[in-house]
Amino acid sequence: EVQLVESGGGLVSPGGSLRLSCAASGFTFDNSLVGWVRQAAGKGLEWVSHIYTYSAYSHHADSLKDRFTISTDVAKNTLYLQMNNLQSEDTAVYYCAKAAPNWRVFDYWGQGTQVIVSS
Repeated sequence: EVQLVESGGGLVSPGGSLRLSCAASGFTFDNSLVGWVRQAAGKGLEWVSHIYTYSAYSHHADSLKDRFTISTDVAKNTLYLQMNNLQSEDTAVYYCAKAAPNWRVFDYWGQGTQVIVSS
């Protein structure tokens, strides 16, 4: 059974940093495509970043790539998202997700972790 469990969210002041973690199990993590998607209240899903775990080749949304960094620890089957210089518009629920074998859609999602950026 595929499981994705996020952690690390919380309340942070503008300009602060957070690192989100996603513990993965039930699939071959070191040969997969995994990523982060966020959803602000009342808005649709927004792709943040994804990474190919076997090569560590990653993509980030253009608007976020200067502040957010995706990474993995394949020994721990864990995905990370380092978020720096957080702003109020980064407030959202952040989900980690695993891509389907065709790598065209995310087929499994975690339960999400809330990030609130507020003074």
